Amino acid sequence: MLPTMAAKQTKFKVAAAHAAPVFMDKAATIEKVVRLIEQAAADDIKLLVFPETFIPGYPYFIECYPPLSQVSALASYAAQSIVVTPHNADMAPIQSACQRTGTAISLGVSERIDGGHTLFNTQVTIDSDGTILGIHRKLQPTYVERMVWAQGNGSTLLVWPLRGLAGYNLGGLACWEHAMNGARQALIVQNQHIHAGAWPALSTMAGFEPVADAQVEALMKAHALTAQVFVVAASNYVDETCLSWMRENLGEQGFVKAGGGWSAVVHPFCAVMAGPHTGAEERLVQAEVDFADLAGVKVWIDAAGHYQRPEVLKFGFDREPLWADEVAGKFQLEERHMLGGERKQEGNAE
Repeated sequence: MLPTMAAKQTKFKVAAAHAAPVFMDKAATIEKVVRLIEQAAADDIKLLVFPETFIPGYPYFIECYPPLSQVSALASYAAQSIVVTPHNADMAPIQSACQRTGTAISLGVSERIDGGHTLFNTQVTIDSDGTILGIHRKLQPTYVERMVWAQGNGSTLLVWPLRGLAGYNLGGLACWEHAMNGARQALIVQNQHIHAGAWPALSTMAGFEPVADAQVEALMKAHALTAQVFVVAASNYVDETCLSWMRENLGEQGFVKAGGGWSAVVHPFCAVMAGPHTGAEERLVQAEVDFADLAGVKVWIDAAGHYQRPEVLKFGFDREPLWADEVAGKFQLEERHMLGGERKQEGNAE
């Protein structure tokens, strides 16, 4: 008789970290990231998604003060941003926590080019064995974010099979990148299974109070349904470390208040499985997802298959690297992505 292969695991606990960083304190926030990973592991969570630029915090001050008064603040922000290379002083404790606990993460950081000053709004994917699988650099910083971060490109617009999730593919986008239908489609055509949606506390910003949560919810549900993926949406909230830093370094302001954020786990058919959680209470918003549910959903609609209609709706995106460190192969994205495919096959054995 032929040997019988074990059935593939399909159920996993995932969570969004609805939390605030220690604003503008990279070292203290790295310590907090490690604590949250350990807390997630204690709850048997296999994937933890962090908010946008959790390290060193979303720079709310860019929305509040005249540009010429922000030069020193932006220089400080760059100094507190992270260089993402495997096992360096910033990444080593985080990678070690993932490996030690068997927890995969999508971590939002302000990334600084090694040896330079250019920054990116980045999501770092770290697997449960501590391997940095890759990064996604936000394609289009929004509004005054352009003072802070450079533009990303298609070379980091990828999905990654996670060993800790039996090879299911994780991809992510930050904030209003979710309004870029082409960016979402790029993840769809790579057979995405689960999505990391990273957000700041939009509802605390002047003019956004009545609409921000509705916007986030609409974009997260839209991607869940149109991509047929589980969505883990993680937002930070504004706390006193952020407000006091702005007061002490830039003066009083009335544009950003305490609280905010919208975090949830959404099913591919748009049911909210956990949350939404808002406001200034830290919580791991968690749910058990069952990837076996995708089979029933995709009977109706399969955007990576029979609902794609490639002969009518032609789609492509440029995967060529742009920035010097990408061209130099700092992350070896092509090789890592191929390796990821091998890991996926391994995880998909039935």
